[in-house]
Parts: sequence; C-alpha cells; structure tokens
Amino acid sequence: MTRILVDTSVWSLALRKKERSQSEEILISRLSEIIRDIQLVMIGPIRQEILSGISDKTKFEELKDKISIFRDFEIHTRDYELAAVFYNECRRNGVQGSHIDFLICAVAHNNGLKILSLDNDFRNYQEYIGIDLEETRSV
Repeated sequence: MTRILVDTSVWSLALRKKERSQSEEILISRLSEIIRDIQLVMIGPIRQEILSGISDKTKFEELKDKISIFRDFEIHTRDYELAAVFYNECRRNGVQGSHIDFLICAVAHNNGLKILSLDNDFRNYQEYIGIDLEETRSV
C-alpha cells in the first residue's frame, strides 16, 4: 500500500473550513481513508505550516494535540539536497515554488510516497521533476 504525504492545503481544508463543496467533501473523505488505512505521512515542515497562524492559544493547543498522533517522518540530508536540485530544475524551466514545496517533493521522491495536495503548483513541478501525485476527483 502506497504511503501518502498530505500537504498543508488538504489539512487546512479539513481542519479549518466549515462550509465545503461536494468535491471538497470527497477530498476530506479520501483524507479519512488515508488516515484509517495508516497510509498518511507527516513531516515537520507541514506540521509547522498547519499550526502557524493560530493566534488563539487554546485552539493552537487543541490542534497540536489532535495532530500529535502522527509521528514526523524523518527528513535526511539527501532530501534537502534533492529539494535544492528540484528547485533549481523548476526555476531553470520558469516554474517558481516554495522551499517547503520542494522539500515535500524530495521527501516523497526519495521514499516512494505520493503527494496529496490542493495546490496546483505540484502539477507544475511534476512536469520537470519525478514526483507522484495522489489523484482525486477535481476539487
């Protein structure tokens, strides 16, 4: 069974947005399946993004506790190095992205993980670097 690295965009939809479209509900259902089937992979930078911007200390602690059940997948030097290679390759081809996005791509690539994201930037990256995206119905 393929493990799936779930990007911050999906977590934000699941944890923060109350009103959802039907297609967003389908994505949340897929996230639930990934969690239930123990396919989910969490990395520290995504945990940081999920928790960033929550000014209410009580809500911050509640969310921190909820996601604490997911252990951080270990990131190695080779992941950071490949992230830089991916960044440079995409930039050379006119595609911009964040350093965390490219770290997500590198960790996924190096460990045979799929990426689940709402961020279309990952589709742009996929044209130039070896990443595998988890396909879902359009959201």
